[in-house]
Amino acid sequence: MAFLPDESRSLPPPPLFNKGSVWLGFVGWLASLADNAFNQRPVIRAGVHRQILFASVGFFVGYQLVKRAEYVHAKVDREMFEYVRHHPVDFQPATG
Repeated sequence: MAFLPDESRSLPPPPLFNKGSVWLGFVGWLASLADNAFNQRPVIRAGVHRQILFASVGFFVGYQLVKRAEYVHAKVDREMFEYVRHHPVDFQPATG
């Protein structure tokens, strides 16, 4: 993907059916239903190909957003652990 650096390839991929991909797939499907309703077409029966397309695009975008979020969280964790490793005096175990 264009907005993920190459170092993100070392992370395991998120599950295919995750919260983001399913949710945005559903939102895409609802958007196609709303489009049918606004254009005064039969809501469910008209444009089934458009419903599949919108749901697929939503699913893909949701998957990529979850992938990006996992990369950002892994990067923050890596930077935090690196800081702790370089500053051990600041992170002494509590005694008492």
